Amino acid sequence: MGDARDRGSVLFLVPAAFLVVLILASIAVDMSVVQLRQRQAFDFAAGAANDAAGAGGEAARNDGGPQALAIDPVAARRLVGRELAASELAPLVVGPPSVRVAGDQVEVSLRVRARFIFARAIPGAADGMTVTGRATARAAAG
Repeated sequence: MGDARDRGSVLFLVPAAFLVVLILASIAVDMSVVQLRQRQAFDFAAGAANDAAGAGGEAARNDGGPQALAIDPVAARRLVGRELAASELAPLVVGPPSVRVAGDQVEVSLRVRARFIFARAIPGAADGMTVTGRATARAAAG
């Protein structure tokens, strides 16, 4: 066994180890929030693109070709805007969503702010980050 001078030396390491575990846990929680917001942004973009393509496909004009559909860009933007206003993500969205229509295809992209929980307590550290969700859908006849 060790001599009497070694007794209690591990007590000095416990606070340091606790601090390291606390910092790692706070990083894990903050990155989980970022991942959650990114998933929510993608899910919203996918749902909005599908809805815009579906609604646009029903109201689309047939240009004479077999199953040739064209989505109305104004109607698609309006629909995505209404869905975003009703969404829980609305207060976190950075800028307006991007809605691009090309023929029978619509792409929805939006940027969402993910606010950190623990990193905000650190002076000078970022209080969050911005994530992007993007999805594309195609209108189909019938």
